[in-house]
Amino acid sequence: MASVCTPVTVVSAMEGSRPHGTTVSAVMSLSLDPPMMAVSLDSESELLRIIRRSGTFGINFLAAEQHAVALACAGRGHGKFDSIDWTLVDGLPRIAGISTWVACTVTSFTQGGDHAIVMGLVNGVDQDSVRPLTYHRREFGTHAALAIVGDADVR
Repeated sequence: MASVCTPVTVVSAMEGSRPHGTTVSAVMSLSLDPPMMAVSLDSESELLRIIRRSGTFGINFLAAEQHAVALACAGRGHGKFDSIDWTLVDGLPRIAGISTWVACTVTSFTQGGDHAIVMGLVNGVDQDSVRPLTYHRREFGTHAALAIVGDADVR
């Protein structure tokens, strides 16, 4: 799947006063009516256990210059948010400077191999006009619009 370009996100949740999160590329829009999202998390992850208890999660779609945030949240352990600028929004850790924020309430969990697919109803969305961070062939990048020549009508 390394050849498939994906957005880079940090899925987040709170436990008490401590933020938790992990870098995730397996994120998708699931439904428009009602608005729903799905994320895939390692079945053994601490974040998944916290989301199961809290029933909520946030999705921070990182901006193009936030590759250091992606790397900081990619590993295991505590303190991932120690060097990250974040605020509490809708009871969830929202990272500053992101391209898109989505807050969700869990509707269900489904097991898929060694991961759990967490489905959630969207409670809040906020977007900025910054370029998103993407991951392709094990490298960070961003979206660049194509210069369409001629009368091509792309919809």
